[in-house]
Amino acid sequence: MKDPLKSRVVRHSPSTGEGSPDVWGIYEPDTGSIQYICADPTTKKAALIDVAWNFDHRNYRFSTESMDQVLDLVRENGLEVEWVLDTHPHADHVMASTHLKERTGAPNAIGALVPEIAKIWADLYNLPDAFDPERDFDRLFEEGETFSIGELDVKIMLSPGHTLGSITYLCGDAAFVHDTLMQPDVGTSRSDFPGGKTTELWESIQEILALPGNTRLFVGHDYGGPDRDEPMWEATVAEHKASNKHVKDGTDREDYIKRRQERDATLPLPDRILAALQVNLRGGRLPPAEDDGNHYLKLPVNRFD
Repeated sequence: MKDPLKSRVVRHSPSTGEGSPDVWGIYEPDTGSIQYICADPTTKKAALIDVAWNFDHRNYRFSTESMDQVLDLVRENGLEVEWVLDTHPHADHVMASTHLKERTGAPNAIGALVPEIAKIWADLYNLPDAFDPERDFDRLFEEGETFSIGELDVKIMLSPGHTLGSITYLCGDAAFVHDTLMQPDVGTSRSDFPGGKTTELWESIQEILALPGNTRLFVGHDYGGPDRDEPMWEATVAEHKASNKHVKDGTDREDYIKRRQERDATLPLPDRILAALQVNLRGGRLPPAEDDGNHYLKLPVNRFD
């Protein structure tokens, strides 16, 4: 039997009624990432969220299996892509934003504080003029800003902590909470990347858990759990408040911050981060080709402990 954690698992979370989207989650096994299609059941308009451009970090080769799979699902379900969205510049996988914009004609968007993330990494890479999110994204969403997917309203929640510019997309009873929460049996995401802060992650999670109890929370990653060997990515606010191993009801703020920081101190850099961020901060574009026609990435040395 094939290992579900090594398979491209797809699940549909159906609309629960008026104002509620259909959601498809598509598991990307190489990085444990979950990609999403969020669709208005009435108009069949859809947004693609956090879709990956596959990157083989051992051979430094890119491929399009994930975005092809997502677009196949769009076609199979009679959907029309209205938005290409990312929650933040990912550290462990490469975003497909620019490619999907070109393939669908839909505008791409990310959070308004991503230019601040770009400044941090421009310094770390010593690439002062490389990153310009205002050039590479059609919209940079502000806290509280709204837009629509078909007839469904979407609200932006600024959710810093994992990165300083992470955002949550709230569409009806569905919230795409990226790398804040993990599944309840796992806990929460790390907060030690440049610009990340554990105190801000705690506050962001509390705002998410203040949403109505039946809100479906869709997380950004899963690697299995203590008692399961299949990927999961959906749980309600009520389920997280009842059983999330890091932040369930009754958790002390200072205790959480201490435990999260101690855990983060033991974690290495993700194996794709130094390649991924210099692509993601260009909206999912490679650096311009050099005079030999090839693309090259730059790696900082001795900049991280």
